[in-house]
Amino acid sequence: MTFVPRRALAALAAACALAVPHANAQAQTVKVGIVGPFSGPFAHYGTLFRNGAEAYIASQGGKLAGKEIELIYRDTGGPNPGQTKTLVQELIVKDKVDYLGGFVFTPNAFAVAPLIQQSQTPAVIFNAATSAITDKSEFFIRTSYTLWQVTVPMAQWAAKNNIKKVVTAVTDYGPGIDAENAFKSEFAKQGGTVVESIRMPIATNDFAPFVQRIKASGAQAVYTFLPGGPPNLGFVKAYNENGLAKAGIQFLGTAEMDEFDLQKFGDSALGLTTAFHYSAAHDSPANKKFIEALKKRDPAAVANYASVGAWDGMHVIHKMIEATGGQKDGLKAVAAARALQWESPRGPVRIDPKTRHIVQNVYLRKVEKAGGQLVNKEVQNFGPQIDYGLDK
Repeated sequence: MTFVPRRALAALAAACALAVPHANAQAQTVKVGIVGPFSGPFAHYGTLFRNGAEAYIASQGGKLAGKEIELIYRDTGGPNPGQTKTLVQELIVKDKVDYLGGFVFTPNAFAVAPLIQQSQTPAVIFNAATSAITDKSEFFIRTSYTLWQVTVPMAQWAAKNNIKKVVTAVTDYGPGIDAENAFKSEFAKQGGTVVESIRMPIATNDFAPFVQRIKASGAQAVYTFLPGGPPNLGFVKAYNENGLAKAGIQFLGTAEMDEFDLQKFGDSALGLTTAFHYSAAHDSPANKKFIEALKKRDPAAVANYASVGAWDGMHVIHKMIEATGGQKDGLKAVAAARALQWESPRGPVRIDPKTRHIVQNVYLRKVEKAGGQLVNKEVQNFGPQIDYGLDK
């Protein structure tokens, strides 16, 4: 568990003493701190969080449960646990936020677990995808996904489609290791063989040596996970430029065909296969409403897994505010969140009362062209999936 200095805990304890139930009964403004990268190479996540959160509030008439909402944004810059812990401590003690949301990177989420536990501040994960996060504090709730959740059905699909040998190639940090373990575990159960497991440093920008190893492995497919942004673009570019597709090595991924980057890949992305919980091409009234709300807020806004994670995250916060009457009561708020189910832009979802993680459909998607644009077309619905990683 992350060490928190005594002075920090004392300050948090003082904040908690001031934040007893009913102390905020007359307050008309609920404060929500949103933590993520708003600068640096992963700054697009901050923009996606902002667009999703603000579009949701606007869709509700500008208030949630009759309360004014103040969003307070804090910039982590990237994977930076120490900086994130400091920012969240300030949000809790100085800004006296009622809720937290955001968190792109697993190490950053881990770092704040003792702080939210001590202060009883509900924190909704919009993105970070390592299973163990929600185990670190009972005040974490997740509206994104986990790598186990989207990888298990992909491994099952690969085995059913006569893929016998696979290489896994993942970024060497929490979510990547989760992805590798999930694929290897489930693929072995289905009778498949992982012939090599490659872990790539998070700072990698030259993927050619790794894809050459994949090409020489004798595998029929590569299962991969990389964080969105430059690493993802670099790996897919190397996959294409080194002739893996022509060599018959199928691409199996999760978030790699993210809508934020999708058009940048060009026609080389056509046919690439991923298993994921959201596609902007999902055909439902709830998704149309979501996309319309995003575009109304910002015509350049992108509907993708991070913006939908923020949209649904604000829905959860909305329902927690409703359950507490806008009062600061973390235990009551989390208890209400455990019982939630609703129609998300991604499909029907619910919060697992035991894990506080979202249960959702996972879809097999293939990149196709529609109206001159690349889209992730959902070609199969694997049905509702839990976070299988929390059983490991």
